[in-house]
Amino acid sequence: MKKNYSKAIVISLCLAFASLAMVVSCSRGGSTNFKTDDDRALYSMGIMFGGRMADLRLTDKELDFLIQGIRDAAQSKKPAVDIKDYQQKIRSLFDERLKKQSEITRKEGTTFLEDFIKKEGATKTASGLAYKILTPGTGKTPAESDVVEVHYKGTLINGTVFDSSYERNEKVTFALNRVIKGWTEGLQLIKEGGKVKLVIPSELAYGDHGAPPKIPGGATLVFEIELFKITNAASPEAPAVAPQDKAETPSESEEQPKKGKKKQG
Repeated sequence: MKKNYSKAIVISLCLAFASLAMVVSCSRGGSTNFKTDDDRALYSMGIMFGGRMADLRLTDKELDFLIQGIRDAAQSKKPAVDIKDYQQKIRSLFDERLKKQSEITRKEGTTFLEDFIKKEGATKTASGLAYKILTPGTGKTPAESDVVEVHYKGTLINGTVFDSSYERNEKVTFALNRVIKGWTEGLQLIKEGGKVKLVIPSELAYGDHGAPPKIPGGATLVFEIELFKITNAASPEAPAVAPQDKAETPSESEEQPKKGKKKQG
């Protein structure tokens, strides 16, 4: 299924602007001298949506222009420029910055993946997926069309946990052909009762755009996954739960698969 990342980016950017506008309008000076829970809530809102722009790597001067635009809009002032003339520039600036940062992140991931192979005796498949089977399992091996039940933990290469079914104490059930490519391939390497560690390059995960705010563009992801059982062959109605399902991702756009139901562990 093709993902309309440009639309998702614009939506995210608009949400960030709208939320930051409220923050700037209320705080005016950007002070963190909190006096009420409303102050803290507004600050938290700014952190959440501002994180969507972290990969832009804006300078202090660029942030000044951004904040001035937000302030003018929040105070209903006349814009200093004709916004219609810069809509395409906003998109191209966003794409250019994301691409530049994702290239850096992707190179770091490549180094990490190769180290994983050398230091842990892992194997790399033809697609670029690196894996180490921790427990092979003794049951059936899933097919791409099957529905599986798993526990998992996902981290960035620096060890930051971005999602964990273990922490939520609930297994997840999903159609294997409706998640990121690295999962589809990696889970077919073990049997029921097995456990595998996967290092997934960005092209088999969330690509250059990532899944903001938790997964940056170009990110290589590390997963440890336990396969408990294969429930049945997938159908069009089968649940689809993407890895990192709890994070705020472009899955909010209409082009993404809908989130599936989770089975209690």
